[in-house]
Amino acid sequence: MKKLFLTLSAAIAVTFAANAQTEKGKIILGGNVSYDYSKIKDLDTEGHSLSIVPSAGYFVSDNLAVGTGLGYSYEKNTVDADIFGSSNTVHAFSVAPFARLYKGDGNFKFFGQLSVPMAWGTAKADDTKLGNIETYGVELAPGFAYFPTSKIGIELSVRGLYYQNASIKPEEGSNVTSNSFGLNADSFAPKLGVQFYF
Repeated sequence: MKKLFLTLSAAIAVTFAANAQTEKGKIILGGNVSYDYSKIKDLDTEGHSLSIVPSAGYFVSDNLAVGTGLGYSYEKNTVDADIFGSSNTVHAFSVAPFARLYKGDGNFKFFGQLSVPMAWGTAKADDTKLGNIETYGVELAPGFAYFPTSKIGIELSVRGLYYQNASIKPEEGSNVTSNSFGLNADSFAPKLGVQFYF
């Protein structure tokens, strides 16, 4: 009887602790860091990209958080040809307001996150400035969170449904604009993140 009582008490405590992360008034801190490297040997081409986006949010009601991410990204692509070589770089700062809704009980919860990512930066070819870059978008990303403790959430998500408008404003000439829309639910390229709850 004593073992049953202790087991039941522990199960109730874990359930309440897991639900405590997403209660109204709580704060969520986290973010993501990503690095990509690519190389095409036959073309003597390689690329590097780095992105750092810390984020913070506030639970305005149980299971609903709003917040924003502030970030920086860097991308460099280099071609080392025998006759000529070139290097293209992009530096950008980003802001990504979001709203996130959690569903589920206990240590495992599903979530959907609606975000509006925006970025502003510059593009260069070798040492010559090509122009300014602006991107605006909307993303709806599904995810799954596991709460091993009352203050930590480990997340797995995919990009999901997205729309993006990107424009380059060159030093000379007219603007170049591109629009993209898609559904990216690739289970082979998920995002892994850690969030802290206070």
